[in-house]
Amino acid sequence: MPEKSDSNLATAGWPEIVRQVRARTPARLLAGRAGAAYRTDTQLELREAHAAARDAVQAELNMQSMFGNDFCERWRLFEVTTQARSKEEFLLRPDLGRHFDGATRLEISNRCPKGCDFQVAIGDGLSATAVAVQVPGLLPLLDQEAKHRGWRMGQPFVIRYCRVGILNEIGDLLEPGVVVLLIGERPGLATAESLSSYMAYKPDSTHTDANRNLISNIHARGLSTKEAADRILLAAEAMRVNRLSGCNLRIEHRGPLPPSVRQL
Repeated sequence: MPEKSDSNLATAGWPEIVRQVRARTPARLLAGRAGAAYRTDTQLELREAHAAARDAVQAELNMQSMFGNDFCERWRLFEVTTQARSKEEFLLRPDLGRHFDGATRLEISNRCPKGCDFQVAIGDGLSATAVAVQVPGLLPLLDQEAKHRGWRMGQPFVIRYCRVGILNEIGDLLEPGVVVLLIGERPGLATAESLSSYMAYKPDSTHTDANRNLISNIHARGLSTKEAADRILLAAEAMRVNRLSGCNLRIEHRGPLPPSVRQL
């Protein structure tokens, strides 16, 4: 991320290490001030970023408008909803976003094969914007590389009003080997387009965060979709070999590990 033009900083004589740090992060470091306050341009940028974050949280997931009909038809995507019945209820009642109702459970069971090696689900989470931006590039990479490894792919589907705990119900319903939930992250003031991949090996109702692995910060200034796909597949391989996931899983990474890859 290039350093912004700033006459005060240009003549401030900052050490080179400080300039490099400032150039590599979207955080508002050494932005200058007007008296005791931010300068006007910094304040306007903050207000713009805050508005984008609020919009991302409030945005409703819609497959056709986000992905386009061709993409939805190619992947035979279908949409289901958790027990939350509105965006407001979803935000106020996180527990409802972790469970399906009876009709939804039946639909998923009828439309998705059981016992697949690799099951992908797509959830809006706290940023439908992130889902719209990142999933079209990431899903084909995951499908291609999983099939290259000889894994049987499950039928992907989309979940409205989705929380991470829905992994457990997907595991109970479809009994897959590895479940990957691509879900919108809580937006910040750096980006509202960041996606996470939560993963678990044979999740069920007994699983907690300790049984899950997370690859986060999938966005333009973080982990690219190609890097994310590589990390997701590498983690899935480790899960299949070790028959577990979460804090007890040791993943032998190839190359340096980005800071955005961590375990819960």
